[in-house]
Amino acid sequence: MQVLIQNSNRQVIYHHCVSLVQGSKSPFNLNLMKMKKYSKNICSGLPIHACRNSLFLSLYVLVLVLLLHSCDSFVEVDLPSDQLIANGVFEEKSTATAAMTEVYAKIRGAGLLTGSADGLSVALGNYSDELDFYGESYLSTLSYYNNSLTAANIDVKSLWDSSYNQIYSVNAIIEGVEHSKTLPQEYKDQLKGEALFVRSLIHFYLANVFGGVPYVSTTDYKTNSNVARNAVADVYAKAKADLETAILLLPENYVVADRTRPNKYTAQALLARVALYEGSWDEASNAASAVLNNTELYAFESDLSKIFLNSSTTTVWQLSPENAGGNTYEGATFIFTGGTPPLSAISMGLMSGFEPGDLRKAAWTKAVTNGSQTWYHPYKYKQKENTSTSMEFSIIFRTGELYLIRAEARARAGDLIGAKEDLNIIRNTAGLVDTNAISQDEILQAILRERRIELFTEFGHRFFDLKRFGVIDPVLSAVKPGWDSNDALFPIPETEIGLNPNLEPQNPGY
Repeated sequence: MQVLIQNSNRQVIYHHCVSLVQGSKSPFNLNLMKMKKYSKNICSGLPIHACRNSLFLSLYVLVLVLLLHSCDSFVEVDLPSDQLIANGVFEEKSTATAAMTEVYAKIRGAGLLTGSADGLSVALGNYSDELDFYGESYLSTLSYYNNSLTAANIDVKSLWDSSYNQIYSVNAIIEGVEHSKTLPQEYKDQLKGEALFVRSLIHFYLANVFGGVPYVSTTDYKTNSNVARNAVADVYAKAKADLETAILLLPENYVVADRTRPNKYTAQALLARVALYEGSWDEASNAASAVLNNTELYAFESDLSKIFLNSSTTTVWQLSPENAGGNTYEGATFIFTGGTPPLSAISMGLMSGFEPGDLRKAAWTKAVTNGSQTWYHPYKYKQKENTSTSMEFSIIFRTGELYLIRAEARARAGDLIGAKEDLNIIRNTAGLVDTNAISQDEILQAILRERRIELFTEFGHRFFDLKRFGVIDPVLSAVKPGWDSNDALFPIPETEIGLNPNLEPQNPGY
């Protein structure tokens, strides 16, 4: 990673030899890697948040490379940091856009929302009751499957570090566009809206994984090195404030046709989810309706085989692959073709949750047998390898979830008829008859079951739902021998608490 620190009135750029952005192969990081022999390792002596500005520095070095064609040593700049940000990156649309798209590359490549084995889809799938682990004992996924995480776990630390790296990056963008003197206001609004959306998204996931976490909204390392944990309710309130601003700033239409840059309705979709999680039923329902009612953008799709294509009209926001012809990390991670699963397979409990006649079982799972035993893997994404042109992107938000958000919000608010209407849209698309649930509790239990089937292995929905419905202990203790009620939260990495005691107390049980 790289760090920008102030030394008297000068700014000195250093390149740390260890990158927090694991797996990133972007041109920005490659340019910096080539400069490693000129760099100096100083991050070990600084607070952790001082070492998280990889986005800005990557882009700044790219600008220097383009202008000077070479870089023979570390760079000293006499400008204050606010001028450096504006002049270095945010004076031109091309470099400002590159700053934002680099954030999406980071999200795709590492952290909570990567589709690789390091992300929440695999981690929480194994941690809960969606997936069974079959891999080698040295694989980090085993600790999730056994519910045996510790505060020293390096994979948990990686999730924390990657997340705050991404947050730092979008904070740098927000500050950069605010200081820009040349970008058109409309474009500044677009970039700030996107950055606010991402900031709220990552904090939302952090709060649901770790409980109370710092809500970081600045790049000032002195401030960030002493941040305290915000209560989950405060994280939600801050996320909603960011989203409400983003909704005002973002355009209704996508700025790119492939829906990889969020629009106003993407922020509305996240607002619906946050509001549901905090118990604001009317707000959740209204935000979901704001998206679902736009049938011009989000046309209904009855063909389950098209839901996870990169051209799906039900996609609200998705992440593009790293290279042309690439597909998703989810496909590469989940799909296996023979023998014992190399990592994980769908649990028998989840497979038995499909009702007879549910078309999703055939469309979204696939059986693999060795002749004597059969396993099933997630098959929402069907491309394990590259194709001539990319066919699938990693979908973060889609309308299927929004129907279920609105169904639950309506049910909890007492609108049982409206709740059943939304629930039945999902069921009928899957080839099932209308629900026979009648009472509020019956409808809510039906929604919980439907969410399990509709949203399986999509970024931890099942784990979060079990917590929200207050049934995580009875459900998981019945199928997970290592389950303990304290496992509902991950530990705060012990190294973080060591560097910043304001993060105490540690979560119970660790």
